[in-house]
Amino acid sequence: MVNSVCKPDLDCPANIDRFVALFYSRMLKDDQLAPIFLEVADIDLDKHLPLISSYWQKLLLGDTSYQRHTMNIHRVLHSKQALTEVNFSRWLALFNTTLDSHFAGPKSERARAVATQIATNMQRALPAEPT
Repeated sequence: MVNSVCKPDLDCPANIDRFVALFYSRMLKDDQLAPIFLEVADIDLDKHLPLISSYWQKLLLGDTSYQRHTMNIHRVLHSKQALTEVNFSRWLALFNTTLDSHFAGPKSERARAVATQIATNMQRALPAEPT
C-alpha cells in the first residue's frame, strides 16, 4: 500500500490532467457507464479530456478558461438516454476510487466534495423522464 503522503494532490494542471486520464480510463472500461459516454454521447476523447481537465482546473484552481454550461450539456445527453441515480452513484464511486488510488491532499478532498455535489445537483435538476 502506498502511503498517502507520497500521493500527489490535485494542486496543479498536470496532476488534474493525470487524474482525468486515469478516471476516464477506468470509466470507459465500466460496463454501465462506458456505453453512455461512447455510444450515446459519442464523445471524442481527444477533444473531451482537455475540456474536462479545464473544468476541474476551474473548480479546483480557479482557472477561468472553461466557459461551457455543464448542465445544458447533460440535459441534451439525458434527452437521448435517461441518466439515473444508479449512473450517478457509479460515476461517483469510480471518481472516488480513482482519487483514493492515486491522489491525496486538500485539493483531492475538495474534488471529492465537489463531485458529490455535482452528482446530487444533476440528479435533482434532470427530469425523471427525459423530454
